[in-house]
Amino acid sequence: MNMNRLSLILIAALAAATPALSQEGIRRAGPFIDVWNNRGGNVLQMVQTRADLARSGRQVRIRGYCRSACTILTTMPNACLGPHARIGFHAPRIPNTQIIPPYVDQIMGNFYRAGIRDRWFGGWNRSMEMQIVSARDYVRMDPQARICDSIKP
Repeated sequence: MNMNRLSLILIAALAAATPALSQEGIRRAGPFIDVWNNRGGNVLQMVQTRADLARSGRQVRIRGYCRSACTILTTMPNACLGPHARIGFHAPRIPNTQIIPPYVDQIMGNFYRAGIRDRWFGGWNRSMEMQIVSARDYVRMDPQARICDSIKP
């Protein structure tokens, strides 16, 4: 079996085997959509969730602990970070394994910017250990990101 075919099989397995967590912790709050303590889940499903949220026309506030695939929501044009948010990065992996599927880290990395993107491709994309960044540190590493004005510190 050639590598390209094996890669596609692994990506398909990742998409099929991972529970749909992308909607967990996402709720409408008046004129806002709040993402609360989202564990991430399947990257391909989160890419679709991101597209849906970006099209919503509402401000998306990332609050609490956003980790794993949830991190790709941080760079939406209509997203902001709650002042006490924590953003957690680790290597994508096939559920219940330590196997990092090919290309998935590239998909995720294409959503990041500036210092976050540098750190991602500098090793976070291969680390099984969670790398946690505060909202304020995130904004320092990605100056296009912003803290939500609508949430009091």
